[in-house]
Amino acid sequence: MPITLAEAKVGMADKVDQQIIDEFRRSSLLLDRMTFDNAISPGTGGSTLTYGYIQLKTPSTAAVRAINTEYTAGEAKREEKTAKAVIMGGSFQVDRVLQNTSGAVDEMAFQAQQKIKATANYFHNLVINGTSASSGTGFVTGTFDGLRKLLNGTSNEFTTDIDLSDSSKLDSNSNAFIDQLDALVHAIDGDVSMLLMNGDMLLKVRAAARRAGYYERTKDDFGRVVEMFGGTPLVDLGKYYNGTASVDVVGTSAPTASAAGTTSIYAVSLALDGFHGISPTGTGIINSYMPDMNAPGAVKTGEVELVAGAVLKNTLKAASLNGIVMKPKTGG
Repeated sequence: MPITLAEAKVGMADKVDQQIIDEFRRSSLLLDRMTFDNAISPGTGGSTLTYGYIQLKTPSTAAVRAINTEYTAGEAKREEKTAKAVIMGGSFQVDRVLQNTSGAVDEMAFQAQQKIKATANYFHNLVINGTSASSGTGFVTGTFDGLRKLLNGTSNEFTTDIDLSDSSKLDSNSNAFIDQLDALVHAIDGDVSMLLMNGDMLLKVRAAARRAGYYERTKDDFGRVVEMFGGTPLVDLGKYYNGTASVDVVGTSAPTASAAGTTSIYAVSLALDGFHGISPTGTGIINSYMPDMNAPGAVKTGEVELVAGAVLKNTLKAASLNGIVMKPKTGG
């Protein structure tokens, strides 16, 4: 049965679990608005989290015919595919003395909140850079296919060389860039739910949209400011910590003497016939395990876990605009 995080929260009796769900929703507009098909039933031995689906590759066609003639046959093309949900999250430890002396800042709550943010950002990373393959430069291997891979080679993968690297370039190319954004949105079959990008790209979109009168701001139920381009939410997918540094989920390539530094924007239609999440049966998309601080043991361990993946049922329900110049060539 399709479920959102807001709906999953309703089925939870534990208030801590409800708060964890709300923190995930605050941390990610994508997770907040994504629908999950919680239809995965682990296989024999409980060892698999595989989701099977049919992807529409090309739609059917229609035509006219003359009297006493036949139609030229033309069929919609579809492909059987599978994706797997992955288990992501982590644990944290808090000494009971720190918890008891943390004062106004609850140490356990703080560590849980930070783990939730890290998990949401990791999900963002997989949504863009995941791959089910065992290898791939720049991809997170052995997970599920993200939008970079899902859109590769499709008719909805667009390339540009528009230069937005500084204010003068933005001034001169703003109208052309707005036209390209309009074309990206128009390429989606149905309504566009959001445009996904990195923070630097959002600044450029905001500036161009403001110049064209397409920029809007509103607040959602969490009091979170949602920026929009012509009514479509703009989402900065943020950064994830790779163990040594925080890097953009939607990356910008490093400029060289022969190539500028470029980035991408992704458009998605969030729906069960488009881009949606997958999760196990029931309401266990998100689980938390908080320790009993009154139990014996000096160091307490908490855990936060998200069990999810994503699929694209129709290749016309998502699109990408690649090659947007953010940094000029070096030495130029």
